[in-house]
Amino acid sequence: MATYRSLVVVLALLAPADQPQAAYSCRADTKFGKHTVSLHQGVDAQAPATVHANTRFTIAVHSQQGTLPTEIKGFKLQEVRDLTLRVPVPANAAYISSQLTGGSGLNSTPSVQLEGNTAVLKVPGPIPGGATFQLPTLSVRLKSGRRGTTIETKLKGTSYDDPGLTLRAKIKWKFISTTAPVACYPDPNPALTTTKVQ
Repeated sequence: MATYRSLVVVLALLAPADQPQAAYSCRADTKFGKHTVSLHQGVDAQAPATVHANTRFTIAVHSQQGTLPTEIKGFKLQEVRDLTLRVPVPANAAYISSQLTGGSGLNSTPSVQLEGNTAVLKVPGPIPGGATFQLPTLSVRLKSGRRGTTIETKLKGTSYDDPGLTLRAKIKWKFISTTAPVACYPDPNPALTTTKVQ
């Protein structure tokens, strides 16, 4: 079981070490039990430092290029599907629209939509093991709130039951293939950007 637990490391979306990193605590629900691991994804965000009240502006969340491994300690990662990243609409701002730009190696057309008060980026995949890929930049158009407030861009997620990142990983061990749903939340979850409303 300890050997199988090491397999879950393949779920890490590997990014260059010198890039800003978002740290996620993840749990994979497999036929061999539930396994936890930390995941690091290079990510940064841009937003204006200040805006006037009731003004439209854009925040952009950008993920760095990553590469999935093909194998680790005898286990083969066949593919990743249904990768979903969630970014909440910040407090003190109103949602107007969102769009995706860029992205590569995803073998599908990503989409973004508003679910409740969260912008949800979905990548159907599949992204095969060993592939290099990059998620598209998520740009969210907002309208600022009242003067004197602060608008912070953060990733969504507070627990495995309230994840900000989910995916399904198809893995193979000997003659057994299985698909494991994975739920992740950012830990810690600092603000990626801070905008003051003047």
